[in-house]
Amino acid sequence: MNAEAFRATGRVAGKRLPRMDGIGKVIGKHVYAADFTLPGMLYGRVLRSNKPHARIVKIDTSRAKAMPGVRTVITAADIPAVRYGQAVRDAPVFALDRVLFYGHAIAAVAATTLEIAEQALAAIDVELEDLPAVYDPEEALTNAILVHPDWQDFKVLPILVRDGNMTARTRMITGDADAAFANAYRVYEHRFKTALQHPGYTEPRASVADWDANGNVTVWTNTQLPFDTQTTLSEILDLPVSRVRVIVPGIGGGFGGKLRIGVEHYAALLARNTARPVRVLSTSEEELIAATPRQSAVVHLKTAVDRDGKLLGRQGRIIVDCGAFAGSGPAMASVSLQVLAGPYRNGTLALEGIAVYTNKVPAGSFRAPAGPMANFAVESQMDIIAEDLGIDPLELRLRNIVHEGDKGPSGEELKSVSVEECLRKAAAAIGWHDRKPAPGRGKGIACSWWMTTGGSSGVYVKIDPDGTATLVSGAVEIGTAALTGASQVLAEALSLDLDDIKVAGVDTQTSPYDYGAQGSRTAFSVGNACLAAAADLRQQLFELAAKQWNITTDGMELRDKQVIAGNKTIAIAELARLSRLSGGGLIAHGTANSPGPAFDPGRVENHMLPAWNTPSFHAQAADLSVDSETGAVSINRYVVAQDVGFAINPTYIEGQIEGGVSQGIGQALSEEIVYQNGRVMNANLTDYKMPTAMDVPEIECILVQSASAAGPFGAKGVGEPPCIHPPAALANAIAAATGARMHSLPMTAEKIVKELRSARE
Repeated sequence: MNAEAFRATGRVAGKRLPRMDGIGKVIGKHVYAADFTLPGMLYGRVLRSNKPHARIVKIDTSRAKAMPGVRTVITAADIPAVRYGQAVRDAPVFALDRVLFYGHAIAAVAATTLEIAEQALAAIDVELEDLPAVYDPEEALTNAILVHPDWQDFKVLPILVRDGNMTARTRMITGDADAAFANAYRVYEHRFKTALQHPGYTEPRASVADWDANGNVTVWTNTQLPFDTQTTLSEILDLPVSRVRVIVPGIGGGFGGKLRIGVEHYAALLARNTARPVRVLSTSEEELIAATPRQSAVVHLKTAVDRDGKLLGRQGRIIVDCGAFAGSGPAMASVSLQVLAGPYRNGTLALEGIAVYTNKVPAGSFRAPAGPMANFAVESQMDIIAEDLGIDPLELRLRNIVHEGDKGPSGEELKSVSVEECLRKAAAAIGWHDRKPAPGRGKGIACSWWMTTGGSSGVYVKIDPDGTATLVSGAVEIGTAALTGASQVLAEALSLDLDDIKVAGVDTQTSPYDYGAQGSRTAFSVGNACLAAAADLRQQLFELAAKQWNITTDGMELRDKQVIAGNKTIAIAELARLSRLSGGGLIAHGTANSPGPAFDPGRVENHMLPAWNTPSFHAQAADLSVDSETGAVSINRYVVAQDVGFAINPTYIEGQIEGGVSQGIGQALSEEIVYQNGRVMNANLTDYKMPTAMDVPEIECILVQSASAAGPFGAKGVGEPPCIHPPAALANAIAAATGARMHSLPMTAEKIVKELRSARE
């Protein structure tokens, strides 16, 4: 059955059904990690540096240890000197000889109450001697100050190219760029800059750890990657992986900010020292000084065009600020290059991504990591080119976008390409024919593409004698309803209703492996694994029915919760009951791992993700007004046209789009972790300006369904793309409304007014 026919006949998949975890969350019964407690639990707190770079002269914990109610105090001296990390193993649990950023962990305490733990932190005597620091990533590339003088000693992925403060460099090169620029009609060169942005999840990072009598540790935590957390903890604690158990209660949002270890190791170490369960919960201040925000970036972009605006060549360099540890920075330096290329026929490419150490908070993998930064530069410059050449910005894009069968930037064949449809639908919906309807009012558009992250997923599916099914997966529900979507796929494949599916909680001791709730992959990958398990279960059901009827399985089908063969029918529930009696029950293991497409390795150097798996295409358009006196931006209308492949549950896809656009609006207009001399100046939710419901307009969602060959029923990843475009779409709309071109994020009212005044002078 093709995708169009399925959309018309699907029983469960494709329907707007209520999310499976919704009622518990609405009535307050859902247990989040921050709610989780154990009897006899102690409270852990972490002492963090108040200097950005300093030598540790002394740490005296004696006063804190002597306080009534304090059960333990630990520093780097009390644990093995283990370094962990992703591409680069450069991060210790506590600062060793130096603190490397404002917020760097120095010590941790566990006490009988949170108040005592706070008092104990204040009682720790720390003497720090200031050292020179580097805060600007461009300066860090040439500055003699090394964040890590011992950088050559770190364990790293062999693919990485490093030097001093540069922790990774990757390149994407196609054709003869020099010739393209030499023969160009016009060449445009610009510099763009973006800021640090916190993921903005509702629930802070929280963990409870407890050790049993046999030396095994269990950690209850709101991680997005339970198996990665398990592996990292095993390294830090020097334990076999099998002796580390990670259980995930509810998660109050993640957005990539809870991908990697946050407070789990502190809880586990404190619990081991005290032989008591310990909970560690981040404060809002800690979230803003020591979590894993989106990297700030500097983008230099140079583009060559002919007289008609056809792209002849593009040169670009993006520098991502990793902060004090590499984290996901090397991967972001790679991923950013595909976004710099964009969904365009560029002619030639000469792109470079660089990840750089600075004495700032270590950054991470916030939703569509590297996407908004690179897209802000590319799509802003596309409008600059259009304005200079006198071409409509939509028309310029349509002249240059990729189409079905074109080659991507790494030489991969592009399939299910829908960017033209997305652009045309977004433009039509926003009323593009009238781009500047009134003074101070303008419309902007931006397009891009994004991957559906691969990685393996495994599921167990069991059918019970009442005919319902239990799905056991290692993927966690982070608020996206992705597991509701995967369950709809499973229900569809087994001819069940969604109410017949139950989803078990994630426990690394009993759940099959999953690569994690990241990269727009959960519904896609877990859904594919569910299809594999369902195929196994269908065969088991058919064989059981054939045995009951003494016939072959030829021509059997599963429909309306029954196995049907001609005029014979038997309920799934009855077959499950019989299977229990004779064969241990109906259970299947399904796996999925969608590999990326073939690509030309000669086009990439040291690239960690050279070809994107099942890419999607999208466009967003904004209609806004700007107050010329105050610079205040009012968004009148916002439209998203996004290719989702197949809308497994349109309601929750629209929810993902609305949430992603909201985060993108925050990055575009107000959000920034502000540093001054290495110190965070707005480490609170009053001064860190996330948009509220009053700031976000109604968002119109147009779901384009250009089916993929790899996703369940043609689905593509949907969670990350919505936050990629808002900075560029809004910047282009501001320029249309005012003539002021913004080159840095956030585009605050103050910046806009300054730009307008400068233009008047």
